[in-house]
Amino acid sequence: MRLISRYGKNIKGIRWYDISLLKITVMFYTLFLVTAWAGFRNLVFVFEWYWYLIIAVILTIPQLNKWFSN
Repeated sequence: MRLISRYGKNIKGIRWYDISLLKITVMFYTLFLVTAWAGFRNLVFVFEWYWYLIIAVILTIPQLNKWFSN
């Protein structure tokens, strides 16, 4: 619990571009894994593209509800 509260205090100091940089970093790490690790590439390419879209939409719904609930 102490670790979570520490991160909660630190998250107040982030700026808008920190989140954007984090997203871009995750995208490039994923591209790296797909390119460099054949096992990960095979795992990613087993599924059709629409499954990733469905998962993305499902994971986006709580965020949209949070943003537009006011």
